Amino acid sequence: MLSSTNVALPGIAEGLSLSALTLSWVPMAFLMASAMFVLVFGKLSDGLGRKRVFLTGVICVIASSIFAAFAVSGEMLLVARFLQGTSGAMINATQIAIISSVVSPKERGKYIGMITAAVYVGLSAGPLLGGIVIDQVGWRAAFVMHVPLAFVVLLIGLFAVKEEWRNENPTRFDRVGALLWTSSIAIFCVGVSLLPSLIALVLIATSWTILYLFLRHARKSEYPLWDVKLFFQNRVFTLSATASLLMYAATYANVVLLSLYLQSIKALSASQAGLIMMVQPAMMAIFSPIMGRLSDRVEPRMLASAGMAITATGLFILARLHTESDITQVIVALLLTGGGFSLFSSPNINAIMGSVTPTYYGSASGAVATTRIIGQLSSMVLVTLSISLVMGDVAVSPETRDLLANAIDLSFTIAGCLCLLGILFSVSRGRLHTEV
Repeated sequence: MLSSTNVALPGIAEGLSLSALTLSWVPMAFLMASAMFVLVFGKLSDGLGRKRVFLTGVICVIASSIFAAFAVSGEMLLVARFLQGTSGAMINATQIAIISSVVSPKERGKYIGMITAAVYVGLSAGPLLGGIVIDQVGWRAAFVMHVPLAFVVLLIGLFAVKEEWRNENPTRFDRVGALLWTSSIAIFCVGVSLLPSLIALVLIATSWTILYLFLRHARKSEYPLWDVKLFFQNRVFTLSATASLLMYAATYANVVLLSLYLQSIKALSASQAGLIMMVQPAMMAIFSPIMGRLSDRVEPRMLASAGMAITATGLFILARLHTESDITQVIVALLLTGGGFSLFSSPNINAIMGSVTPTYYGSASGAVATTRIIGQLSSMVLVTLSISLVMGDVAVSPETRDLLANAIDLSFTIAGCLCLLGILFSVSRGRLHTEV
């Protein structure tokens, strides 16, 4: 659902006559909704049941994907993407909590690695399969090619999985916290898209003010939407979550930027671009289970920190792309970013879940999903900002490809610097295992 859509971006821009800035909202609308609602659904699932919320998300994914495929305007497509993101939030908010509820702590890293690998198998298949389907049918097919698989997941959840997981004593839902959190994310995203302007600065300042009020409310509330006390009381948890946010902020936009680079600048077809773009998630799918098992025995901070360093190297290679660069440079960089991310991801999640007691599994799972999605959203905000500063609100065309290449290079340079900053948080988090 995510990676095949990224391959479709040039086709969407042409089919709906979207500017580069509006086009950047196609992935960002999804992530904005996910960031707004992942905490909300994580909290609701404690009382309603995690499987119930997960399967509701699958149903909504099916409906919103069909809606997106029939979009006849940019506005309609963005609404559909927002609904897809809301549906995705239901899934993201519950999957790690379910896994942590049914496996022993000694094997948690192995199973988290398996889940992570499954995600990246999907992400690696998406660009190639999406590219082939888009070349043959058109960009609209990218929004429905996953629907049959979603039906399979729904049937498995309804008829094969009988168990349900919820807190025995669920707490009251924090309506005030939910309102503050969702509004701060929405206002921030809109503000960034309007940069550089005075109203943009006002909106961004407003969003940060609301976020401060949310954190203040969460610390004082008896039943907060997000138990932020963990961030102030647990060093390993806090620094692991921060490292996760920075890693996703540095890497998520890779596929979006490279989709534009390979198709709009290098003039490759969607299927050719998809074949190249699958290198990074394929590396993640292959090595994530291995690193997950390894993190049950080896200190996760060492594995994760090494992974961030390798990823930063790949990002700085991508930052040197220009209109005449060889495709080999892209492939080498993707091998590095994919390998580095697999070395980081599973051990880092294992560190987060292993740093808390079972009582806090729901909150920790929410933190995993939230930091990931906020990082992904930040990555797309970075792209939107780079395009806005370098290109302005102009269409992607052969005449603007040099400007687009400059915007892409700026994005990758900033991403590499974020990765270097993340290494500092990762190294200094402290030990998870008492014996290594």
